[in-house]
Amino acid sequence: MPTLAQTLISKASGQNNLTPGDVVMCQVDLAMIHDSGGPRRVKPILDRLNRKIWDRDKIVVVTDHYVPADTDETRAIQLLTRQWVQDQAIQHFYDEQGICHVVLPERGHLLPGMFCVGGDSHSPTGGAFGAYMFGIGATEMAGVLATGEIWIKVPETILIKWDNHLSPLVTAKDMMLATCRKIGMGGGRYQAIQYTGDAIRDLPMQERMTLSNMAAELGAQAGLIAPDDVTAAYIQEVGGVMPPNWRDFQIDTPDPDGEVILFDAAHLSPQIAAPHSPANADDASLFHHTAFDVAYIGACTGAKYIDLAAAASVLKGKSIAKGITLKVAPASLRDQRRAEADGIMQILESAGAQFLSNSCGICAGYGSDRLGEHEVCLSSTARNFRGRMGAPTSQVYLASPYTVAASAVAGYMTDPRQVTEG
Repeated sequence: MPTLAQTLISKASGQNNLTPGDVVMCQVDLAMIHDSGGPRRVKPILDRLNRKIWDRDKIVVVTDHYVPADTDETRAIQLLTRQWVQDQAIQHFYDEQGICHVVLPERGHLLPGMFCVGGDSHSPTGGAFGAYMFGIGATEMAGVLATGEIWIKVPETILIKWDNHLSPLVTAKDMMLATCRKIGMGGGRYQAIQYTGDAIRDLPMQERMTLSNMAAELGAQAGLIAPDDVTAAYIQEVGGVMPPNWRDFQIDTPDPDGEVILFDAAHLSPQIAAPHSPANADDASLFHHTAFDVAYIGACTGAKYIDLAAAASVLKGKSIAKGITLKVAPASLRDQRRAEADGIMQILESAGAQFLSNSCGICAGYGSDRLGEHEVCLSSTARNFRGRMGAPTSQVYLASPYTVAASAVAGYMTDPRQVTEG
């Protein structure tokens, strides 16, 4: 039986009986670009080729990297982006609404069975919805925008199966850090990774998005999860329309020649990854009493509504420790407003949080609010590469929002269960 990856690529290419290694041309259902790698990169290429975009209704543009635009250069980039969107009559434009990987699904753009590309390395997020989505560079994106097509080499599928169920305060971020530790950065070898098992089926959509997003950290092209009733409920809630054949993509069979990697969710503890790689992960308890300066709850993997709610559940009625700065950058304006309505933002503020814009911000090293020399940060982001979030001498540890919030209260890194039980 074909894998989910093969089924999705077969649909996009119109070719059946595909096997790993086949090279096919696929029709693109959706192309997403943002302000950093979007119009300012692709417009000159399209202008030189004298080509127009192939289908304005299949392009989504998001401003999220240069937000806020606080310099002449960034203001010029945003002006160019808005002008290009207007010139091309693109309808799906989300200006300063949040991070593209969160905005795209919350506006109902991602559906099971789709074949999508994104101008960002974390574009595999779309795989959480049973869509084949992967990141490409500006040159390839210009080709897609001009033709609506892209070639792909059919990948093998590595099946990552999480049996049993997660314990309280253990999250998808912990699952991904443990996966990075076990198979390493690049362990996906540019194949498709598919997540399955009881623990995966338990997860709400925003947690599944974290898994698919961080397939990029494993070196995978795509991070897939077969759609189910949880997927359908989310899409309907955000105003999307499930395709009538969506159950055709409920496939979680392994590739006969691929790997199956097993995990036991019941034995997973909260994780922390030491600098300068997500693969440097281990049980949070082993980092007990490690000092840090900044607690950061932000990014597409760490500041969605569900992440803000997790942090608030720890911080309610508490204050951050002396000497710790807690910064919160909600991943989307829509999630922020929902958190405001539910009292979550008030809990974070009362605990001492400082709020930043709905953007990539510190995670990607954009803007003026970055880590300084020798600062140590405990972050809910996906990556902790040297110098990514600021000064080269800064150090970034990765953890879930529960762990970041609990550590901010304790004043040192800790297993969140030690704070909540106390």
